[in-house]
Amino acid sequence: MAVGYCARSHDPDHPGPGRDVDAGVDKAVAVTRAVAGIADVRPYSKEESAALLEPWLGGGLSLNELPVPRLIVVKIAANAAPDLAQLRRTLADQVPGAILDDHRGWIERMRAMAGTAVAVGIFILILMFAATILSVTFATRGAMATNKAVIEVLHFVGAKNGFIARNFQHHFLFLGLQGGAIGGGAAIVLFALAGLISRWFAGTAGGDQTAALFGSFSIGLAGYIAVLCQVVLIAVVTALTSRHTVNRTLEAID
Repeated sequence: MAVGYCARSHDPDHPGPGRDVDAGVDKAVAVTRAVAGIADVRPYSKEESAALLEPWLGGGLSLNELPVPRLIVVKIAANAAPDLAQLRRTLADQVPGAILDDHRGWIERMRAMAGTAVAVGIFILILMFAATILSVTFATRGAMATNKAVIEVLHFVGAKNGFIARNFQHHFLFLGLQGGAIGGGAAIVLFALAGLISRWFAGTAGGDQTAALFGSFSIGLAGYIAVLCQVVLIAVVTALTSRHTVNRTLEAID
């Protein structure tokens, strides 16, 4: 949570240019400290406030003529619930130009975005598995129709349904591993490149903002293992779907 104080104001009853900035900051600190549940209050100096603008405006600039706000970092005590609405009203009455920002609205929006992204990802994964099952089902039926004469001969010589289904299962297991390896390999390369690019831009204003919003794009060892597990899972689903389709078709023929 932070309190921003700017010496200039649009309030005609409190003209900004004639204010004592340090006195206003001290007053805002005192008002904030008096609220129950506040653990620590630390005002930023003018130099520290100006340093926050350097990544965007560059260094060596004179900010004396600009209404650069002074920041006051406020830490809330553990398990405390201070009355922020009352604090906001008190600051508005006693320290005109002070603005309280508790970041809760921004955090809630970020949580909603993250939750939506996770839900969309899960939904896409479900659709992917459904499309895989349907594709394998139609492909298996097409393969059986193409090899109908071979299947009839195998039946004639006494081959069991399990033997025929096992051959189709092995064939589609290989196809599933091949397709999963291509997709999983592309995903691993993409994540590796994204992580490398994010490290290149680390420490810059754009890189820091991107990292704050989207993370480092690095999924780590656990993420790469999860991708490999998905490759195996897709191959297994492909093989089992093929076996099930063959068994159902042969049962219908029998």
